[in-house]
Amino acid sequence: MLNVVPMPGALKRRRFALESDEHMLRLPRMSDFEDWRALRMRGRSFLQPWEPLWSVHDMSEAAFRKRVARLNREYDSGTSIQLFIFMRKPEMLVGGITIGLIRRGVAQMCMLGYWMGEEYAGKGHMFAALGLVIPFVFDELRLHRIEAACIPSNDRSASLLRKAGFTQEGLLRKYLRINGVWQDHYIFSLLREDFDANTN
Repeated sequence: MLNVVPMPGALKRRRFALESDEHMLRLPRMSDFEDWRALRMRGRSFLQPWEPLWSVHDMSEAAFRKRVARLNREYDSGTSIQLFIFMRKPEMLVGGITIGLIRRGVAQMCMLGYWMGEEYAGKGHMFAALGLVIPFVFDELRLHRIEAACIPSNDRSASLLRKAGFTQEGLLRKYLRINGVWQDHYIFSLLREDFDANTN
């Protein structure tokens, strides 16, 4: 069962969450720092091939404080919503997912990004998170298109997106600088029409 606490404004920021019986997605807080740092550091070699380069300084409490402030500003402006993924029983941080580059006007679209702690990967947590995020994007944010991109060698991510109903559209050359190198990415999309056809 999906429980959505909506996002109209900064006053309700701390209450915003997407919830099911097994998972909760919410905005990062300073109280998450130690768990976030430990999870990221434990899985550094697992995460680094799929992410921009990051340093030990990026794992500092000061850097995390700046990150939380930036994410709150982006949430308040409606341009991005970055969420931490928690298991509920027991309550534990397992990863993160971002509804980013939210565009209105004639586009009405966003870009998804996500990461999962190494010990929790491949256990259905990200698929469950997508099951909460996708209806929120279409039903609450009322966007028309969700995009996601992955490096061609990232078979696990491509399989996840296909399982969630995304369609591979093409190849973006040297799209993002990942692990210090400009890398090609497959681009995937999910349209409102696709979502409606799969849920009706």
